Amino acid sequence: MERQMSSSTVKKLLAIPGPIELSPTVQSALALPTLSHVSPEFVKIFQESLHMTRQVVQTNSSSTPFILAGSGTLGWDQVGANLIEAGDRALVLSTGYFGLGFRDCLQAYGARVDVLKSDLGGTVPLGDVEKTLRKAKESGTGRPYKLITITHVDTSTGVLSDARAIAACVQRVSPGTLVVLDAVCSLASEDIQMDAWGLDVVLSASQKGLGGPPGLSILVASRRTISIFEDRIKRGVKSGSYYSSWEKWLPIMRAYDQNKPAYFGTPAVNLVTAYHASLREIVQGSISLSTRLSMHIAASDLVKCTAEALGMVQVAREPKGRAHGMTALYVPDLPGAPLTAADILAQVGKRNVVMAGGLVAEIKDRYIRIGHMGWSVVGEEGKDIRTILQVLEDSVKNAIAIKKNASTASARL
Repeated sequence: MERQMSSSTVKKLLAIPGPIELSPTVQSALALPTLSHVSPEFVKIFQESLHMTRQVVQTNSSSTPFILAGSGTLGWDQVGANLIEAGDRALVLSTGYFGLGFRDCLQAYGARVDVLKSDLGGTVPLGDVEKTLRKAKESGTGRPYKLITITHVDTSTGVLSDARAIAACVQRVSPGTLVVLDAVCSLASEDIQMDAWGLDVVLSASQKGLGGPPGLSILVASRRTISIFEDRIKRGVKSGSYYSSWEKWLPIMRAYDQNKPAYFGTPAVNLVTAYHASLREIVQGSISLSTRLSMHIAASDLVKCTAEALGMVQVAREPKGRAHGMTALYVPDLPGAPLTAADILAQVGKRNVVMAGGLVAEIKDRYIRIGHMGWSVVGEEGKDIRTILQVLEDSVKNAIAIKKNASTASARL
């Protein structure tokens, strides 16, 4: 179970919803000497990364991928800066902490944001989405929603939203509304079909299902989205940001896409090289993308079944609304001797594994989050998943025993 980094440091297995474990190939790529960002070698790497990113989101060459140095949050910022004009209406579907974060970002760019918030652990009912879209369209203001945002998997709750059904609803009821999918915690661990589902923007980050190190914001914009942005520029309405401006980055991405060097800001060369290595494993490796997704479902089922046998209840309440790359779990309920997330996580850490605590304020101390995506699922014949399952079982049982013993000792005093 111990994974040596040096003579004095033990490598702990990352079982959090990102960053995740890197494959040996990706680790090797990350350690390569830094290339010039305008060298033929790197330009080819960047070009292929753009092409393979399209393949992962299942879109054609008319869409535009952006690979920028930054976290997944930068994807929100790109949407706000380049698609929102002051007074535009936006509808945010929130299934946890990150949906509300997207709301805050859009408001910072002057959007009038309405939020449809699910019950804790649930999804937003499709009927509520349709009703809200119709109401906006028929309000007589002539201002339907400019865009709708969907958090595909909210990392705080492990809730999976039905992006396909929501996008179809938008196309039927309010076809002028852009459909923006926050796929930070879902891309490459959940099925996403950008073109077939009619998604206008898919945004993600390198450090989760995509299997790269942290530090890259990944976004793909449809032809319609880029046309709307370009029309904005023609009207003399500048992007609301300098670094996030597509006016700056669009020529760069188009140049790299054609195997030509260009410059606005220096790309994160080593991170892109590692991301490229991971993309090659995803789209050109021995495991197809569809098989990869099936393996995530199987691993997810194992984690969830093991947890339930230990008395843990999932935060995500709806069977079809549960993510396959992570699981959020309430700690077991012990009458008279309540467990906390810290009790479980302390035992997990002693076994050289790292799991995550909660993010939702009202239940923060009552649940933990486990990541099971990328290399931990598809690599080494599931060795990491077996370790995670064993550590979870040992940790929960040990934490319960310690709590019961403490309670018994206290009762004797």
